[in-house]
Amino acid sequence: MEEKAIVKFKKDEFTIKEYIKSILGKGKISKVRIEYTPIGEKVIVSTNKPGLVIGKRGERIDELTNVLKTKFKLENPRVEIEEINQPEFDAQIIADEIALGLERLGPLKFKVIAYKSLQKIMDAGALGVEIRLSGKLPGSRAKQWRFSQGYLKKVGDSAKVVDRAKAVAQTKPGTVGVKVSILSPYAILKDKIIINKDVIDRLKMNSAKADEIKEEPKKKTRKKKEKKE
Repeated sequence: MEEKAIVKFKKDEFTIKEYIKSILGKGKISKVRIEYTPIGEKVIVSTNKPGLVIGKRGERIDELTNVLKTKFKLENPRVEIEEINQPEFDAQIIADEIALGLERLGPLKFKVIAYKSLQKIMDAGALGVEIRLSGKLPGSRAKQWRFSQGYLKKVGDSAKVVDRAKAVAQTKPGTVGVKVSILSPYAILKDKIIINKDVIDRLKMNSAKADEIKEEPKKKTRKKKEKKE
């Protein structure tokens, strides 16, 4: 019974998150988190367009709060807005923007849309980015296209800091899947090595010591030969 209750709880939570994303609009919301406190449920919405999400005098927030109470039976929901200062490093926002671009301009412009997004992310200072588009682009048969630039970890612990997201674009030829992976410059890489002046000086000292150690045995052998003579 406990397993069923946990599954139902997670399912309801997922339904709430998807409903919030759909009602506020694609391309405006990155993530939705729900925190449970003794006072009530705190719904945190991450967005790069807080003005559009809040509405005039908080009308959209009030509407969303009422829906969460009536439709989803939350006791005391409180909606909070978390602003994203650098949306170029948020994979979900970029994926949604690409999907909206494909729906608006059509799948024939997919290369222009992908390269523009790629350049925007790299110009902002990202360490690496990968964009994957799959679907009828532009032929009648489904195909996958990959656009990448910079350094991006695929496996290991460092791959966990890569921000990944998916989106779907509904175009006239068919559905197009969008996958975006971004490695932010603020990501902590455990295997990252920074070579600065101090490191170079240490390497030079170590190499000089190694050369001295190699030369010492040669001098000793020469002295032994002189004594024998």
